[in-house]
Amino acid sequence: MTVTDRTEAPPSPTDGFDPIELEICWQSLIATVNEQAKALQRSAFSPIVREAGDLANAVFDRRGRMVAQAVTGTPGHINSLAVAVRNILDEHPIDSIEEGDVLITNDPYKTAGQLLDVTVLVPVWRGGRLIALFGSTIHHTDVGGYGIGAGGRDVFEEGLWIPIVKLMVAGERNEDVWRFILSNVRQPDHMAGDLHAQMASGQIGAQRLLALCDHHGVDDIEALADEIIERSEEATRAGIRELESGRYESSALLDLADGSEITIACALIVDADAGSITVDYTGSSDASRWGINVVRNYSHAYTTFVVRSVLSPDIPNNHGSLAPIEMIAPEGSILNAVSPQPCTARHVVGMFLPNALLKALAQVRPDAAMAEGSGAVWTMQVSGNHDDGSPFITAMFTYAGGVGGRATKAGLDACSYPTGVAAVPIEVVEASAPIRFTTKALRPGSGGRGAQTGGLGQTIEFEVDTTREWQLNAVTSRLAEAPQGIFGGEPGAAGAFSVNGGKITTQERITLQPGDHVRLDLPGGGGYGTATD
Repeated sequence: MTVTDRTEAPPSPTDGFDPIELEICWQSLIATVNEQAKALQRSAFSPIVREAGDLANAVFDRRGRMVAQAVTGTPGHINSLAVAVRNILDEHPIDSIEEGDVLITNDPYKTAGQLLDVTVLVPVWRGGRLIALFGSTIHHTDVGGYGIGAGGRDVFEEGLWIPIVKLMVAGERNEDVWRFILSNVRQPDHMAGDLHAQMASGQIGAQRLLALCDHHGVDDIEALADEIIERSEEATRAGIRELESGRYESSALLDLADGSEITIACALIVDADAGSITVDYTGSSDASRWGINVVRNYSHAYTTFVVRSVLSPDIPNNHGSLAPIEMIAPEGSILNAVSPQPCTARHVVGMFLPNALLKALAQVRPDAAMAEGSGAVWTMQVSGNHDDGSPFITAMFTYAGGVGGRATKAGLDACSYPTGVAAVPIEVVEASAPIRFTTKALRPGSGGRGAQTGGLGQTIEFEVDTTREWQLNAVTSRLAEAPQGIFGGEPGAAGAFSVNGGKITTQERITLQPGDHVRLDLPGGGGYGTATD
C-alpha cells in the first residue's frame, strides 16, 4: 500500500481535541474526500480518469493547507495539488472569492506540470464565510495542441494554457472563459463533461463537510485542521530524528528512444536534530529539447512521496507531514522546468527520479529499500480518421513494467510504481477507436535475479483497423539501460519499442500505415540481494 492509500488517524493525542472526537472527525474527513473522488470517477468522461484513476482529490483549509486527501489517485497529482492550491490563492486571495465562485487553471508551472492536467477549486461556504476548499486535478482527454507526447517544441505548442481564472462567478457560468476553453479543444463535449464532473464532485464534498460541521456544532474546520496538521508534522519529524544525520548520495541513468540519456543526481541530507530532510538534485541533467521536462511541483511531489513511503508510510499525507521535507533543484534543469520549456510527458522523468532517491534512502534504511524498477509508465495515444473520414482520438492509455525487488518480497509484475494509475482495460481502449490488441502478456525472465527477484515487464501488441494512415504518440523509456539491482541483485531486462519489427528511435509522434504492427516490451525490475540456488 502506498502513502496515498493511508487513512490512519493522526498519531499520539496532545492537549487539543478529545482523542475519540478527533478520530470521528478524521474518519469523516477521509470519507468526505473519498466520496468526492468516487463521484468524480463515476461521472468523468475521460477513460484515464474513469477507468485508471488518474486524478487527485483533497480538502484544504482557508490558508490553503491540504488537510486530507482521497485514497485514490496518483502521488504526482495529489502532492502537486497540495502546492497548487497555495499558488492559486496567491492570485485569488480568500477575501476576493465570492460565494458561488469556482476557480480553474492548468498552468503547468504552478500546478501538476502538464496542460492536460486541469485543476478545479470549489470553495465551501457556511454562514456567509468561506471555510474550506475542495480541489481536484484530473487528466483531460484533450486540450488541443500536440497531444500526450514528447514532441512539442515548447509549452505553447503543447495545448491550451488556462491561467488561474474563475470558471463560475457567483454561481453563474463565466461564459467568456467557457467559450475560450471549448473553442480550443477537439472534443468540447468531453472537456465540458469533465469540468462539470469536477465541479459536481466538489459540491458533494462541500455538502458532506457542512454536515460534519452541523453534527459537531462548529463554524469552520480551522481548529481541526491545526490539530491534524500539527500532529502529522510532529510525527514525521520524530521519525526523522531516529535517523543518523548525514549526506547520502546516489544517481540513476535514464535513456530515451532517440538514444539520449538523462542523469538524475541525488543527495539526501538528513538533519536529525531538526527532524528535517533535504533532497538536493544539483548535478542532474539540464532541461531537454523534448517535452519530458519536470516542473518543480511534480518533482517535489514524487520526492516527498518516496521519502514518506520509506520513512513514515503510516502518517496521513497532508501539509504537516510534507513540511519537514525540502527539495533543491536548479531552475531550468530537467527537474525544475521554466516556461516555455515543454513538459507534457514530464512523467517520464518525474516517475523515474524515485530510482535515484531510493538508492540514497537505502543507505539510511536498507530494510525499506527497493531495487530499480521500470520507472515511468509507457503512454500511448492513437489518432486518425475512420474509413468514412470522421476523426478519432483515444484518451491516453498506459502500461507498466516490473517493480524492483524488495528486502523481503519480490518485485511486483507489470505494476505502475511509483504512480497509482491503473491500466485502462483493452476493451475500453478498443471501444474508443479502431484499435485491435493481439497480445497482452507478462515477459518471462525479464525480472532481475536476486535474493528477491525483480518484477516482470509485459508485452503489448496492437494494430489499427483503418484504410487510412494514422498517428501514434508513444512515450517510452529504459530501452538500453536496464533497471539496476541493489545489494548484489542483477539487472532486469531493458525495454523495446518496435513497429513491424523495426526499432523506433524518436520521441516524436509517428505516422503509420494500415496494417502496421506495434510491439511494446516493457522493462523488468532489478533484483534485491545476491541470488542463491
